[in-house]
Amino acid sequence: MAILVEVNKAMQHLLQQEDTDQDGRITIDDHGPKDFALGDYSTQAGESFNVHGVYHLSNLLQELFQAQERGSATETITWSQLEEDPVRRLSRLIKTVWWDNLTRRIDSNGIEQAAPDPKVKDSPRIYIPPGVPEQFTYYKAVAKDRPEMNLDVQWLPEGDITADFIKGINNKPGILALDMDYAQTEMVPGTKQLQGSPFIVPGGHFNELYNWDACFCALGMLDTHLHIVKGIVKNFIFEIRHYGKILNANRSYYLGRAQPPLLTWLARKLFDRTKDEVDALELLKKAILGARKEYLQWWTSVPRLDEVTGLSRYRPGKGIIASSSYWHDRSNNPRVGKGSPPECPPSVFAHVLDPYAKKHDMTLEEVSQAYNQGSLVEPDLDVFFDHDRAVRENGHDTSNRIEGVCADLATVDLNCLLYQIENDIAFVTKTYLGDRLVVPPEFRAAGEQLDVIESSEIWVDKASRRKAAMNQHFWNEEEGMYFDYNTVKKQQSTAEGVTCLWPLWCGAASEHQAARLVQSAMPRFENIGGLSSTSEKTRGTVSAVNPQKQWDFPQGWAPHQVLAWDGLGSYGYHEDVNRLVYRWLHMVTRTFRDWNGTVVEKYDVTQLERSHHVDAEYGNQGREFKYAPTTGFGWTNGSYIYGLSLINDDTRDALARGLSYEDRLAKVRGETSRKSKLSCEDL
Repeated sequence: MAILVEVNKAMQHLLQQEDTDQDGRITIDDHGPKDFALGDYSTQAGESFNVHGVYHLSNLLQELFQAQERGSATETITWSQLEEDPVRRLSRLIKTVWWDNLTRRIDSNGIEQAAPDPKVKDSPRIYIPPGVPEQFTYYKAVAKDRPEMNLDVQWLPEGDITADFIKGINNKPGILALDMDYAQTEMVPGTKQLQGSPFIVPGGHFNELYNWDACFCALGMLDTHLHIVKGIVKNFIFEIRHYGKILNANRSYYLGRAQPPLLTWLARKLFDRTKDEVDALELLKKAILGARKEYLQWWTSVPRLDEVTGLSRYRPGKGIIASSSYWHDRSNNPRVGKGSPPECPPSVFAHVLDPYAKKHDMTLEEVSQAYNQGSLVEPDLDVFFDHDRAVRENGHDTSNRIEGVCADLATVDLNCLLYQIENDIAFVTKTYLGDRLVVPPEFRAAGEQLDVIESSEIWVDKASRRKAAMNQHFWNEEEGMYFDYNTVKKQQSTAEGVTCLWPLWCGAASEHQAARLVQSAMPRFENIGGLSSTSEKTRGTVSAVNPQKQWDFPQGWAPHQVLAWDGLGSYGYHEDVNRLVYRWLHMVTRTFRDWNGTVVEKYDVTQLERSHHVDAEYGNQGREFKYAPTTGFGWTNGSYIYGLSLINDDTRDALARGLSYEDRLAKVRGETSRKSKLSCEDL
């Protein structure tokens, strides 16, 4: 059935009748009749059909809004559009609309979209590293040709980027240049022009290339957007060559901060899909060389390297020496980072700054400003923000597992990532490079000699030594799980984080350890919607001095689900994988169905009705929109597409029908959900 409707009129009437809370969406919070007569504009007889229920009504609103955005006065609405099952609709939107809406390039065609920063309001500005003078010339020409953009083009300095430099440009924030290549122009045949390599942004107020966000987005793009995944890898390699590491994100205030390193993991997945292409092996080789450089000069050098254990830490800056549980600058080796992070408002640190506000009779904003300007000297705040920079480099900003102590911790998560890198470099070197990795000058780490040639054996040995150190310092047989290790106190942390499952993902756990993790550790994190980031015990009682943090219980995040699925599957725990995949996908699908197409960055995995209602710290990106979602949220989109690839058609149908895991299991076994035994053998 199809009906031609007047777009504006139909949308106005629909909102008046069904959007009772007037938030521009039709959700289960609205109390309209949930039954809307859609009339045919083209017939005198006034033919119509009725649209029933929140999901179908919200689909109608979305279709009308999209027609409005296209400038259509009338639109043919078909019943098949409105009744499309939520799994099919969500996966279709991700693949055909949302990935494209989240794609950016930094060049003359893309900089107007990529440069704005919703977190820090300022005129568009781009910083160019010294090694690419052609880009400086290019962007100067762009600024001249398009004066309405008011684009400010700036050089970054030669040599090391210092804390003082980063702090000095916090009032002049800008985007950092990324990879460009020469491409054929359409206007003048036979000529080439610089073009930015594409990348993906997370969405919400995150409008730049984030390190581990992009990797988990890419996991869901391998079947449909390989050119974007290639662009992500090329941009990461560019960042290592010109900024010394893959940045937290390509903004000037992130110059001193990295993020969890996943380049080799992503590059190998890309190569598996493109190995027959002419330049595939060359790109893989460059990714391996880039990861090797970052590994040596960032992740396994002082101060990130703990020379006693041989394990690495997220530790701010370089040349910082341990003194008790904090650091002192040495004039010849300044730390990278000073003050509070400029991308965060003072309210984020209210529980930390409030005592100083009372002490100095200031507001939070005044304390923050005075501290960042240096007129307020508080050594304890220096300690806190040194750890806070480590927390943000860790990617889990913030969590009680690591807050106030992160820079002292050799974390399970970081060392699993480094173990993966070591094994990836060994595998690629032996399998594809003739067991001979030749390191050209542009990929040599600081201080390396000329003519560096390595065999896989070097990296196998590094991995072996790291695994032994992880077992010695992280594994707790009594608890049956891995814990972070405090290198200052020389003892295990007691905080329980779902990152304890990452040794399954990287293959560092023994069969015995894997069994203990499944039996003892995993139940501490599994909930109706998937895995929470920490246990409830580690989150503790929420209060003014212990506010809810976004990376703590009850929140669950896409990266933790994906790495747990892969890790458990690699050890043969397929029933657990199927159960966890279903829980996560069901929660995401249900939220999408009941809340007008909402897909967010994190979820409360302990409940299903309002799992996206997470207000911890920064709110929940992807939650605020009107009429129709346009992007979802990057890594949740990626986890959804990847999760669907792990289940069969029957399970997918159960998701589309809205069955919970327990109800699906009861249906399969002919039992009631209350009496069902948790198993996935029939799914």
